[in-house]
Amino acid sequence: MAEPIEAIHPLAPFLQPARRLIRRTLLRLPDPLREIILFGLKMAWSCLFGATLLGLMIVTHVIWPFHAPIYRYDVLLLAAVIIQILMLWTGLETLDEMKVIFLYHVTGTMMEVFKTHMGSWEYPEACLVHLGGVPLFTGFMYASVGSFIARAIRVFDMRFSSYPRAWLTYCLAAVIYLNFFTHHFIFDFRIFIFLAISVIYFRCFVVFRIDKRLHAMPFLLAGTLTACFLWLAENIGTFTHTWAYPGKGWHLVSLQKIGAWGLLLIISFVTVSLVIKPKEPDKGAAMFKNYRTWLAHLFG
Repeated sequence: MAEPIEAIHPLAPFLQPARRLIRRTLLRLPDPLREIILFGLKMAWSCLFGATLLGLMIVTHVIWPFHAPIYRYDVLLLAAVIIQILMLWTGLETLDEMKVIFLYHVTGTMMEVFKTHMGSWEYPEACLVHLGGVPLFTGFMYASVGSFIARAIRVFDMRFSSYPRAWLTYCLAAVIYLNFFTHHFIFDFRIFIFLAISVIYFRCFVVFRIDKRLHAMPFLLAGTLTACFLWLAENIGTFTHTWAYPGKGWHLVSLQKIGAWGLLLIISFVTVSLVIKPKEPDKGAAMFKNYRTWLAHLFG
């Protein structure tokens, strides 16, 4: 089981009653349905920062006056800072996690400045706090991905079988990040990077707990599904005109962006692994060592 909520943060006295109520309610349901609902609740709790920021994008798009004395982007920046402070103060994020998330904030902002300069996308609204024309709240969008990964590892008590050597993942993340810049000037090595990711992470499985039972999923499948989820979130961002791609009016973000999000997830996970070292599963999870035993357990 994951670490008890009282040991994680000081909000436990307020959250425990709701947690007990949810658990008592779910116990009345069949096991498969209970685990599906609990999985959704834990995923929502893991992406608390990102979901809150996304919700603020929607709300401010709907209600923020065009001629308001404070620009919408600056309000989003202030809100993101307050959310991060509250998460640190309440223990929802640790100081070490905050340091890594800040690092990802910086690297994400650097890429945003470059990409907007190259015309990959743009931020159509005005703001006071920006860097090279990029609103500073954008770094928090990258930080929210790191926050989600760090929190999900704790909430689901994630372990990683056959995780690749650390130095190899660091090199891979550096190459991915560099390619986001260099492909504007030279050959795009993305297809070779995807092949490298497939080879490096092919044997890796994510082992996790929803309630009491152990579950597992290939690392590559987990990353693909998460990239699809982030692609949906990006469509909300463009629909609310928080940022825009070249072209007239809103349109569905290209499916190719799922691949870009997959690459960014590798960078995110490797960055988080600087603080939260991937742990090997317990002996009871030895069944999740290869695809044959995983499939047998899944359909057995």
